Amino acid sequence: MNILVTGGAGYIGSNTCVALLEAGHTVIVADNLCNSKNDAIEKIMQITNKEVIFYQIDVNDVVAVDTIFSNHEIGGVIHFAGLKAVGESVEKPLEYYYNNILSTMVLTKTCQKYGVNRFVFSSSATVYGDNKVPFVETMDLLPSTNPYGETKAISERILTDIAKANPAFSVSILRYFNPIGAHESGLIGEASNGIPNNLMPYVTQVAKGIREKLRVFGNDYPTIDGTGVRDYIHVLDLAEGHVAALDNLTEGAHIYNLGTGQGTSVLELVKAFEEANGIEVPYEIVDRRPGDIASCYADASKAKQELGWTAKRNIISMCRDAWRFEKNFKE
Repeated sequence: MNILVTGGAGYIGSNTCVALLEAGHTVIVADNLCNSKNDAIEKIMQITNKEVIFYQIDVNDVVAVDTIFSNHEIGGVIHFAGLKAVGESVEKPLEYYYNNILSTMVLTKTCQKYGVNRFVFSSSATVYGDNKVPFVETMDLLPSTNPYGETKAISERILTDIAKANPAFSVSILRYFNPIGAHESGLIGEASNGIPNNLMPYVTQVAKGIREKLRVFGNDYPTIDGTGVRDYIHVLDLAEGHVAALDNLTEGAHIYNLGTGQGTSVLELVKAFEEANGIEVPYEIVDRRPGDIASCYADASKAKQELGWTAKRNIISMCRDAWRFEKNFKE
């Protein structure tokens, strides 16, 4: 099946492209490279020894997206493309609302035009807001603590309404938690331009000597050691979850958490990284970051029951693979 992957040159997108190719699908990538680099496409092909069709476009561009659909018989869409930094979304809300919501509308409208009824959406656990953990798909969503989360929640509502109005439309909304790690080859992983927004690339840059020490945002949360708790999931498990969602699509809108179901604090992650790689990671405690919550981890039982998917890789392998990629990565 021809699968259009928007944002396919990015961290999660590129690893999902590998999983799709290995599952026998043909991959067409649309990416404007604002959060990624062109060489990710070459590395996907290097890992799989298969071709990838690449369009450097912005998926908010109606004409450019239409060109892809007219050039290829698209069987399904996996939509990753979007701005993704929680902190930045607080500072630049309009950019996030415009970019992330418009792209969803452009893609779904084009899907309807060409009769494409298989759609997988990259959502986020941030849609739960500061809810009670573990997060379950049936929860009423609380207002998100940041505009990034709101853009995901709004896109979810758009997709759900489209599925209600169009019985043939099948959509999987994947709320995933905190992806870390890298492909086991060390060729594709989470590469950051400038100061990283996420924890793991910051940890690996400190380990590599690029940065002096890790900044830990707050140690006064009501958690095991006062630092924020998150459900860290290996990016390869996450990629396999997207393939499982695509292969098990049924009519209507379906929501799944993709996580391990286990919370790990920032300091626990630092200790796991040090244990996995034998490298000390110096850190300092700084003020809390706007938009962050204390704890976030999943109830992932629905994905296991309906998709046959569970996260298989542990925190040590996540840390080991992330460090392998960082050692290979060159700006």
